[in-house]
Amino acid sequence: MSQKLADIRKDYSKKELSPEDCLPDAVAQFEHWLNEAISAEVPEPTAMHVASVDGDGRPSARVVLLKGVENGQFLFYTNYLSRKGRQISVNPFVSLTFFWPELERQVRIEGQARQLPGEVSDAYFASRPYPSRLGAWASEQSTEIPSKAELIKRAALFGVRFPFKVPRPPHWGGYAVTPDRIEFWQGRPSRLHDRVLYTLAPDGEWHRVRLAP
Repeated sequence: MSQKLADIRKDYSKKELSPEDCLPDAVAQFEHWLNEAISAEVPEPTAMHVASVDGDGRPSARVVLLKGVENGQFLFYTNYLSRKGRQISVNPFVSLTFFWPELERQVRIEGQARQLPGEVSDAYFASRPYPSRLGAWASEQSTEIPSKAELIKRAALFGVRFPFKVPRPPHWGGYAVTPDRIEFWQGRPSRLHDRVLYTLAPDGEWHRVRLAP
């Protein structure tokens, strides 16, 4: 490579973070940071890295979009038969990571994922653009396909089948992640970063502490 990767460095200095700066509720603190990321026009502020683990303990990860924060839970939608969907079915524990480099911030969330009620997934699916709804039917996510042309053909066939109203496929819907651990990271100079960890106590209260970087 033209540049040694080990020599790529960036010093962080925009803001500071302490447990005293943070709201008592971890999810409220996340919403505060998310709103600041949206206001700052960070590209794809709702993009999150979702990591899941299969029955053999083998992890995999991908980026999806956060579609809601409701009742203290983080919502996203996907194909239940995809690799992540199959992994969640055998091991519901997942982690979510948000990285907003423009703000020198990262949020790490751990918790359990559960499928949303059908009526909730129906309502969200109905709000999606028509081509996206067809795509949910056409794509057998994470399976091998012979060509892109085959995928386009399937989408066209479902377009004929559903020319106007597209129902939600039974294999597609939402997950709600109930967090029990959320960490906020603020970049600082000399790699002395600020980290504030929230853990959920049995009584439902969030406890927060500072971690060493």
